[in-house]
Amino acid sequence: MKHTLQRILVTTALATALPVNAWAQDEAAERDALKMAAIEALMMAPPDKALPLVTRLLDSDQPREIKAPALFILGQIDEPEAHEALLSFAHQSDGELQLEAVRTIGISGDPDLTRQLGEIYESGDTPVRRAVLEAWMIAGDEESVFQVAANASSDEEFDAAVHQLGVMGATDRLRELRDRPGASETLVHAYAIAGDTESLGVMAHDPSDPERQLAALRGLGIAGGPDDPDLFVEIYQGSNDPEVRDAVRQGMLVAGDDESVLRLFRSATSDQDKAELLRLLVIMDSDAAMEAIDEALGGDGS
Repeated sequence: MKHTLQRILVTTALATALPVNAWAQDEAAERDALKMAAIEALMMAPPDKALPLVTRLLDSDQPREIKAPALFILGQIDEPEAHEALLSFAHQSDGELQLEAVRTIGISGDPDLTRQLGEIYESGDTPVRRAVLEAWMIAGDEESVFQVAANASSDEEFDAAVHQLGVMGATDRLRELRDRPGASETLVHAYAIAGDTESLGVMAHDPSDPERQLAALRGLGIAGGPDDPDLFVEIYQGSNDPEVRDAVRQGMLVAGDDESVLRLFRSATSDQDKAELLRLLVIMDSDAAMEAIDEALGGDGS
Protein backbone atom coordinates (compact mmCIF):
# COMPACT_ATOMS: atom_id res chain seq x y z
CA MET A 1 0.00 0.00 0.00
CA LYS A 2 2.85 2.33 0.89
CA HIS A 3 4.66 1.79 -2.45
CA THR A 4 1.40 2.18 -4.34
CA LEU A 5 0.80 5.53 -2.63
CA GLN A 6 4.35 6.69 -3.53
CA ARG A 7 3.81 5.79 -7.17
CA ILE A 8 0.55 7.75 -7.18
CA LEU A 9 2.24 10.80 -5.64
CA VAL A 10 5.18 10.72 -8.12
CA THR A 11 2.85 10.28 -11.08
CA THR A 12 0.70 13.16 -9.89
CA ALA A 13 3.75 15.39 -9.39
CA LEU A 14 5.08 14.67 -12.89
CA ALA A 15 1.68 15.25 -14.44
CA THR A 16 1.52 18.60 -12.68
CA ALA A 17 5.12 19.66 -13.42
CA LEU A 18 5.29 18.83 -17.10
CA PRO A 19 2.63 21.30 -18.25
CA VAL A 20 4.29 24.00 -16.13
CA ASN A 21 7.69 23.33 -17.70
CA ALA A 22 6.18 23.23 -21.16
CA TRP A 23 4.38 26.49 -20.46
CA ALA A 24 7.62 28.08 -19.25
CA GLN A 25 9.44 26.95 -22.39
CA ASP A 26 6.66 28.30 -24.60
CA GLU A 27 6.77 31.59 -22.74
CA ALA A 28 10.54 31.87 -23.21
CA ALA A 29 10.21 31.08 -26.91
CA GLU A 30 7.52 33.71 -27.29
CA ARG A 31 9.73 36.27 -25.54
CA ASP A 32 12.60 35.50 -27.91
CA ALA A 33 10.26 35.74 -30.90
CA LEU A 34 9.06 39.14 -29.65
CA LYS A 35 12.64 40.36 -29.30
CA MET A 36 13.46 39.24 -32.83
CA ALA A 37 10.36 41.01 -34.11
CA ALA A 38 11.51 44.16 -32.31
CA ILE A 39 14.96 43.89 -33.92
CA GLU A 40 13.38 43.44 -37.36
CA ALA A 41 11.33 46.56 -36.70
CA LEU A 42 14.51 48.44 -35.79
CA MET A 43 15.80 47.78 -39.29
CA MET A 44 12.99 49.94 -40.62
CA ALA A 45 13.33 52.67 -37.99
CA PRO A 46 15.07 56.00 -38.63
CA PRO A 47 18.82 55.63 -37.86
CA ASP A 48 18.88 58.39 -35.22
CA LYS A 49 16.11 56.64 -33.28
CA ALA A 50 17.38 53.11 -33.81
CA LEU A 51 20.96 53.80 -32.75
CA PRO A 52 20.35 54.33 -28.99
CA LEU A 53 18.23 51.18 -28.76
CA VAL A 54 20.74 49.08 -30.70
CA THR A 55 23.62 50.37 -28.58
CA ARG A 56 21.76 49.58 -25.37
CA LEU A 57 20.91 46.11 -26.62
CA LEU A 58 24.54 45.38 -27.48
CA ASP A 59 25.63 46.55 -24.02
CA SER A 60 23.15 44.21 -22.35
CA ASP A 61 23.57 40.55 -21.38
CA GLN A 62 21.32 39.32 -24.19
CA PRO A 63 22.45 36.09 -25.93
CA ARG A 64 24.47 36.07 -29.15
CA GLU A 65 21.41 35.12 -31.20
CA ILE A 66 19.86 38.46 -30.27
CA LYS A 67 23.00 40.57 -30.51
CA ALA A 68 24.18 39.30 -33.92
CA PRO A 69 21.31 40.86 -35.92
CA ALA A 70 21.70 44.01 -33.84
CA LEU A 71 25.30 44.25 -35.06
CA PHE A 72 24.01 44.03 -38.63
CA ILE A 73 21.69 46.99 -37.97
CA LEU A 74 24.61 48.89 -36.49
CA GLY A 75 26.54 48.37 -39.72
CA GLN A 76 23.73 49.98 -41.71
CA ILE A 77 23.78 53.19 -39.65
CA ASP A 78 26.12 55.76 -41.20
CA GLU A 79 26.96 57.63 -38.02
CA PRO A 80 30.35 58.01 -36.24
CA GLU A 81 28.92 56.58 -33.03
CA ALA A 82 27.72 53.47 -34.86
CA HIS A 83 31.09 53.02 -36.56
CA GLU A 84 32.92 53.31 -33.24
CA ALA A 85 30.66 50.76 -31.60
CA LEU A 86 31.07 48.32 -34.49
CA LEU A 87 34.85 48.65 -34.46
CA SER A 88 34.85 48.18 -30.70
CA PHE A 89 33.12 44.82 -31.08
CA ALA A 90 35.47 43.85 -33.90
CA HIS A 91 38.49 44.71 -31.72
CA GLN A 92 37.49 43.67 -28.24
CA SER A 93 34.71 41.09 -28.22
CA ASP A 94 35.38 37.38 -28.30
CA GLY A 95 34.10 34.46 -30.33
CA GLU A 96 31.22 34.66 -32.77
CA LEU A 97 30.26 38.25 -31.99
CA GLN A 98 33.72 39.47 -32.96
CA LEU A 99 33.55 37.51 -36.20
CA GLU A 100 30.03 38.83 -36.83
CA ALA A 101 31.22 42.41 -36.29
CA VAL A 102 34.08 41.90 -38.76
CA ARG A 103 31.71 40.46 -41.39
CA THR A 104 29.29 43.32 -40.82
CA ILE A 105 32.05 45.81 -41.55
CA GLY A 106 32.65 44.04 -44.85
CA ILE A 107 28.96 44.12 -45.70
CA SER A 108 28.80 47.83 -44.93
CA GLY A 109 31.41 48.45 -47.63
CA ASP A 110 32.54 51.61 -45.86
CA PRO A 111 36.17 52.14 -46.96
CA ASP A 112 37.08 53.92 -43.71
CA LEU A 113 35.90 50.91 -41.71
CA THR A 114 37.33 48.21 -43.97
CA ARG A 115 40.70 49.96 -43.96
CA GLN A 116 40.84 49.62 -40.17
CA LEU A 117 40.43 45.85 -40.39
CA GLY A 118 44.16 45.61 -41.12
CA GLU A 119 45.02 46.14 -37.46
CA ILE A 120 42.47 43.52 -36.44
CA TYR A 121 43.97 41.10 -38.95
CA GLU A 122 47.48 41.57 -37.58
CA SER A 123 46.46 40.92 -33.98
CA GLY A 124 43.81 38.26 -34.66
CA ASP A 125 43.89 34.49 -34.47
CA THR A 126 43.17 32.24 -37.44
CA PRO A 127 39.33 32.51 -37.35
CA VAL A 128 39.54 36.30 -37.04
CA ARG A 129 42.00 36.54 -39.92
CA ARG A 130 39.75 34.42 -42.11
CA ALA A 131 36.80 36.65 -41.20
CA VAL A 132 38.80 39.77 -42.11
CA LEU A 133 39.80 38.30 -45.48
CA GLU A 134 36.16 37.43 -46.11
CA ALA A 135 35.11 40.96 -45.13
CA TRP A 136 37.59 42.48 -47.56
CA MET A 137 36.33 40.10 -50.24
CA ILE A 138 32.73 41.16 -49.60
CA ALA A 139 33.74 44.82 -49.69
CA GLY A 140 35.72 44.29 -52.92
CA ASP A 141 38.97 45.45 -51.31
CA GLU A 142 41.46 43.68 -53.60
CA GLU A 143 44.41 45.76 -52.43
CA SER A 144 44.16 44.69 -48.78
CA VAL A 145 43.82 41.00 -49.70
CA PHE A 146 46.72 41.29 -52.15
CA GLN A 147 48.96 42.84 -49.49
CA VAL A 148 48.28 39.89 -47.20
CA ALA A 149 49.25 37.45 -49.96
CA ALA A 150 52.33 39.43 -51.00
CA ASN A 151 53.61 39.64 -47.43
CA ALA A 152 52.42 36.27 -46.14
CA SER A 153 54.72 34.66 -43.59
CA SER A 154 53.39 31.13 -44.14
CA ASP A 155 51.98 28.98 -46.92
CA GLU A 156 48.66 28.77 -45.06
CA GLU A 157 48.33 32.55 -44.91
CA PHE A 158 49.29 32.88 -48.58
CA ASP A 159 46.81 30.19 -49.63
CA ALA A 160 43.93 31.82 -47.74
CA ALA A 161 44.56 35.23 -49.32
CA VAL A 162 45.08 33.84 -52.82
CA HIS A 163 41.85 31.86 -52.56
CA GLN A 164 39.94 35.06 -51.78
CA LEU A 165 41.60 36.84 -54.72
CA GLY A 166 40.41 33.99 -56.92
CA VAL A 167 36.86 34.34 -55.60
CA MET A 168 37.07 38.08 -56.29
CA GLY A 169 38.20 37.45 -59.86
CA ALA A 170 41.30 39.58 -59.23
CA THR A 171 43.27 38.22 -62.16
CA ASP A 172 45.72 41.12 -62.43
CA ARG A 173 46.64 40.79 -58.75
CA LEU A 174 47.02 37.03 -59.04
CA ARG A 175 49.39 37.43 -61.99
CA GLU A 176 51.61 39.64 -59.84
CA LEU A 177 52.05 36.70 -57.47
CA ARG A 178 53.00 34.18 -60.17
CA ASP A 179 56.72 34.05 -59.28
CA ARG A 180 56.30 33.27 -55.59
CA PRO A 181 58.38 30.11 -54.90
CA GLY A 182 56.36 26.97 -54.24
CA ALA A 183 53.03 28.68 -54.87
CA SER A 184 52.23 27.15 -58.25
CA GLU A 185 49.35 24.85 -57.32
CA THR A 186 47.61 27.39 -55.11
CA LEU A 187 47.83 30.09 -57.73
CA VAL A 188 46.69 27.79 -60.50
CA HIS A 189 43.60 26.89 -58.49
CA ALA A 190 42.90 30.60 -57.93
CA TYR A 191 43.29 31.28 -61.66
CA ALA A 192 40.76 28.53 -62.29
CA ILE A 193 38.29 30.01 -59.81
CA ALA A 194 38.77 33.46 -61.35
CA GLY A 195 38.32 32.04 -64.85
CA ASP A 196 41.72 33.30 -66.00
CA THR A 197 42.06 30.86 -68.88
CA GLU A 198 44.69 33.05 -70.55
CA SER A 199 47.19 32.55 -67.72
CA LEU A 200 46.27 28.89 -67.39
CA GLY A 201 46.84 28.35 -71.10
CA VAL A 202 50.32 29.90 -70.91
CA MET A 203 51.28 27.67 -67.97
CA ALA A 204 49.76 24.58 -69.58
CA HIS A 205 52.03 25.09 -72.60
CA ASP A 206 55.15 25.56 -70.43
CA PRO A 207 56.85 22.27 -69.47
CA SER A 208 59.64 24.01 -67.49
CA ASP A 209 57.67 23.53 -64.26
CA PRO A 210 56.03 20.08 -64.57
CA GLU A 211 53.97 20.39 -61.39
CA ARG A 212 52.57 23.74 -62.46
CA GLN A 213 51.85 22.46 -65.97
CA LEU A 214 49.82 19.53 -64.66
CA ALA A 215 47.89 21.78 -62.28
CA ALA A 216 47.21 24.25 -65.11
CA LEU A 217 45.82 21.52 -67.38
CA ARG A 218 43.44 20.39 -64.64
CA GLY A 219 42.64 24.01 -63.82
CA LEU A 220 41.59 24.66 -67.41
CA GLY A 221 38.93 22.01 -66.93
CA ILE A 222 37.63 23.76 -63.80
CA ALA A 223 37.59 27.07 -65.68
CA GLY A 224 35.44 25.54 -68.43
CA GLY A 225 38.14 24.84 -70.99
CA PRO A 226 40.86 26.87 -72.75
CA ASP A 227 40.28 29.85 -75.00
CA ASP A 228 42.07 27.98 -77.79
CA PRO A 229 39.91 24.97 -78.81
CA ASP A 230 43.04 23.20 -80.08
CA LEU A 231 45.07 23.49 -76.87
CA PHE A 232 44.13 20.18 -75.26
CA VAL A 233 44.69 18.31 -78.53
CA GLU A 234 48.06 19.97 -79.22
CA ILE A 235 49.45 19.32 -75.75
CA TYR A 236 48.22 15.72 -75.70
CA GLN A 237 49.65 14.92 -79.11
CA GLY A 238 52.90 16.74 -78.38
CA SER A 239 53.71 14.86 -75.19
CA ASN A 240 54.64 11.28 -74.40
CA ASP A 241 54.56 11.93 -70.65
CA PRO A 242 51.79 9.76 -69.10
CA GLU A 243 51.17 12.36 -66.37
CA VAL A 244 50.70 15.16 -68.88
CA ARG A 245 48.32 13.06 -70.97
CA ASP A 246 46.38 12.07 -67.85
CA ALA A 247 46.09 15.74 -66.82
CA VAL A 248 44.80 16.62 -70.30
CA ARG A 249 42.19 13.87 -70.04
CA GLN A 250 41.13 15.19 -66.63
CA GLY A 251 40.89 18.71 -68.01
CA MET A 252 38.75 17.60 -70.97
CA LEU A 253 36.52 15.54 -68.67
CA VAL A 254 35.83 18.37 -66.22
CA ALA A 255 35.35 20.89 -69.05
CA GLY A 256 33.04 18.51 -70.92
CA ASP A 257 35.17 18.91 -74.04
CA ASP A 258 34.06 15.74 -75.83
CA GLU A 259 34.94 17.21 -79.23
CA SER A 260 38.63 17.26 -78.34
CA VAL A 261 38.39 13.73 -76.94
CA LEU A 262 36.84 12.46 -80.18
CA ARG A 263 39.51 14.21 -82.25
CA LEU A 264 42.22 12.59 -80.17
CA PHE A 265 40.51 9.20 -80.44
CA ARG A 266 40.45 9.39 -84.22
CA SER A 267 44.08 10.51 -84.46
CA ALA A 268 45.46 8.05 -81.86
CA THR A 269 48.06 5.65 -83.21
CA SER A 270 47.82 2.96 -80.52
CA ASP A 271 44.91 0.78 -79.56
CA GLN A 272 45.64 1.38 -75.86
CA ASP A 273 45.36 5.13 -76.31
CA LYS A 274 42.15 4.72 -78.31
CA ALA A 275 40.69 2.52 -75.57
CA GLU A 276 41.45 5.10 -72.84
CA LEU A 277 39.89 7.91 -74.88
CA LEU A 278 36.86 5.75 -75.69
CA ARG A 279 36.32 5.04 -71.99
CA LEU A 280 36.55 8.78 -71.35
CA LEU A 281 33.80 9.49 -73.88
CA VAL A 282 31.60 6.89 -72.20
CA ILE A 283 32.23 8.43 -68.76
CA MET A 284 31.32 11.84 -70.20
CA ASP A 285 28.05 10.34 -71.47
CA SER A 286 28.86 11.90 -74.83
CA ASP A 287 26.84 11.30 -77.97
CA ALA A 288 30.20 10.95 -79.70
CA ALA A 289 30.82 7.76 -77.70
CA MET A 290 28.59 5.79 -80.06
CA GLU A 291 30.57 7.04 -83.06
CA ALA A 292 33.80 5.98 -81.38
CA ILE A 293 32.37 2.59 -80.42
CA ASP A 294 31.26 1.98 -84.00
CA GLU A 295 34.69 2.92 -85.32
CA ALA A 296 36.42 0.72 -82.73
CA LEU A 297 34.29 -2.21 -83.83
CA GLY A 298 35.25 -1.61 -87.43
CA GLY A 299 31.86 -0.30 -88.51
CA ASP A 300 31.38 1.92 -91.51
CA GLY A 301 28.91 4.19 -89.65
CA SER A 302 25.98 3.13 -91.85
